[in-house]
This record gives sequence, structure tokens and C-alpha cells, in this order.
Amino acid sequence: MDIRIVNFLRKVNSTGDSGIKIWHHILFWLVYFVFNTFRWSSLHNDFILSLKTNLIGFPIHMLLAYVNAYYLMPKFIYNKKYVHYTVFILSSLFIMLLFKYNLTYYLVSTDVMPEGPEEVNSLTMGYAVQTMIGEVYVISFFTAIKLTIDWLRESSKLHDLEKRQLKTELRFLRSQVSPHFFFNTLNNIYSLTLEKSDLAPEVILKLSELMRYLLYATKKQRQDLTSEINCIRNYIDLERIRFDNTLKIEMNISGNLDNYKIAPMLLIPLVENCFKHGASKNIGEMKIYIDLKVFDGFMNFKVSNTIPNANRALVYPIKKGGIGLSNVKKRLELGYKKTDFKLSIFEENQMFNVILKLKVI
Repeated sequence: MDIRIVNFLRKVNSTGDSGIKIWHHILFWLVYFVFNTFRWSSLHNDFILSLKTNLIGFPIHMLLAYVNAYYLMPKFIYNKKYVHYTVFILSSLFIMLLFKYNLTYYLVSTDVMPEGPEEVNSLTMGYAVQTMIGEVYVISFFTAIKLTIDWLRESSKLHDLEKRQLKTELRFLRSQVSPHFFFNTLNNIYSLTLEKSDLAPEVILKLSELMRYLLYATKKQRQDLTSEINCIRNYIDLERIRFDNTLKIEMNISGNLDNYKIAPMLLIPLVENCFKHGASKNIGEMKIYIDLKVFDGFMNFKVSNTIPNANRALVYPIKKGGIGLSNVKKRLELGYKKTDFKLSIFEENQMFNVILKLKVI
């Protein structure tokens, strides 16, 4: 067998091309053949005639359908060579017409168009037009099925790709805690060790617990709410070292936290913003309030910090979408339904406030 024909058949039968296995092809043509045979036999009241004409016609149907769907369209239509495609498809239809006419005339009946009102014994224009239209119908039907399956397969691939990208993006967003925090903490630890402070071991332990949480929790889609709260506590304790008594932090937690889960590292960016855009830029007394309530399967998390007196404009970029809040917004949109959360950002009484209401069931 010619190597080109072998390659063509491999392409047709390949599951990688359209996701259709060979038994799908066999089943399709078998059902189509049986349906067409009985349809024409009921029309002519002659089963043998219908069987013969379909045995001659179907190999031609199949050849044209496969050549069009697997060769002509990929080569010309997909490359926008429409004129070339038109020439080749018309040539194929004309060659098919000659084959079908001669095979029918010499092997079945001299009346090559038994379904017509009159007997046709020659290659007339009417016979040519109706036969070619019939072939176009078969080709279109087969090609439409293939294109639909190809589209579904590509949509499935795209959906899988989007899911993988979503997971990758979520992992990246979950892992985004300011590297400046770690540098500052390490510098603080260094200072404590130079002073031989008894706080050094405790600070190192808290940093270790926080880093362990960042390393392992970010791999999970949901984390225990209690673990997230403990992470926030460690974070706050480490940040306290940087500030003197001018920073006042108040944290209140109420409600039953057991058995509730949350996207890991979702709340820390909100707390981090209080230090990054509030405490580190404030002149004078600085206050940070953190309030978390759990009720009826919802968590209400509020963080507030004093707006820097030196330059209030520095806070406004947060409101418009600073890195921390942009991170949280995107993670909420990627990981939760729109009806499962509400994020509010506002200023009130010289305080910058962020409130997150989240379904935690």
C-alpha cells in the first residue's frame, strides 16, 4: 500500500487528531448505512436495489468525507486558501460523479437515478446536480460532527489548562508575603542575639512556625481557620518587635472556630497592610484593631489602622488596589463564588478599614 495512504489512514484513526476512535467511525457509518438502505428500500419497495446502490455509494461517501475533513480543510480552509479549496472540492465531486455513474450503470441498473420521476440512462445535468448536492450533504454532515467533537475536545483542553493555570496562580498568590518582613525579622533576631536577649529563642521559634505554615499551608486549597489565626498571631508578635510602645494592637476573636476552613494566607495580607502602610509610616501614636467573628457559617474579619498623619495620600493607593488588597481580591475571585464573600474598603474617623465577610463552611 502507498505510504501516503497508510499515513492518511493513521491520521483518520488517530485518537489524538479529533478524539474519535476507530470504532466510532465504524459505528457511525454502519448506522448511517442501515438507515439509508431501509429508507430507500421503503421508497422504491426494492430492498436489493437499495442495498446495491448504497454498497456502491457509501465507499464514495466515506472517501469524500475523510478527504475533505482530514486533508482538504486542514490544508486549505485552516490556511485561508479558499480558492484552492473550492477548486479541489469541486474536482473531487466531479470525479466522484463519474465513478458513481459508471458503477451504478454497469453494476446495478441502467437507470442511474431510480428516485427521479423519469428514467435516466445518461450523464445528464439534472443527475449531476442532484448527485453532487447529495454528496455535499453527506460531506457537510460528517464534517459538522467532526468539527463539533474537535471543538468540544479543544474546549476541554482549554478548561483543563485554565484549571492548571488557576492552581498555579493561586499557589503564587498564597505565597506572596512581603520579603521585607522576613528581612526585618532576621535583622531583629540578629540584634537580639547581639544583646543576648532571652527573647531571641522565642522569636526564632515563631518565625520557624510561620515559615512552616507558609511552606505547607499554601499547597492546600483550604486550611483550618484556627491555623490561619495562629499564623496571624505569630506574624503580629514578630512585628511587635519592630515598634515601641507607640504602637497599640488590639485583637479580638469570637465565635466557634472549630471545623471551619479558609483559603490559606488569605487574611495575612490584610494584617500586613496595617503595618506596611500604617505603622511603618505613622508619626505619633499608632493603633491597629483586628476583629474576627464567626457566626452561622460566615466569618466577619475587620482590620483597621490609623491613617498616617504625615502624609495621608500614602494610604490611598491601598484603596485603589495595592499589592496586598489586590492579592486578596484576586484570590477571592479565583477561589470563591461571588455570593460567598463581600470585601469592603473604606476610611472612617481617621482610620483605614477593611472588612471581609466570607463563607467558611
